[in-house]
Amino acid sequence: MQQLTHAEFSNWVALYVATGLCCAIAFALAAAKTAIDIYQESSWASVQSFGSLVLFVPKTWWRWQKNYLASTPVTLGVVSLFAASMSWS
Repeated sequence: MQQLTHAEFSNWVALYVATGLCCAIAFALAAAKTAIDIYQESSWASVQSFGSLVLFVPKTWWRWQKNYLASTPVTLGVVSLFAASMSWS
């Protein structure tokens, strides 16, 4: 099994850090967009009982998931371009 060179190891660490940073930004933006959407639609007004709260939570989670997953192509593009700009030898 071939060992990674110091440059390759550094590049992989940098890629993981870049991916984590992009995901953290996407997380925050998706949470903000979800909160704004819920505020604009006044979705919490429909929560009148425990049963409606039980349904409200998964709907909110699904809305956040859709917003977060929409950032996947951008994250892949940014990280791919970053990886392509590195010297791997």
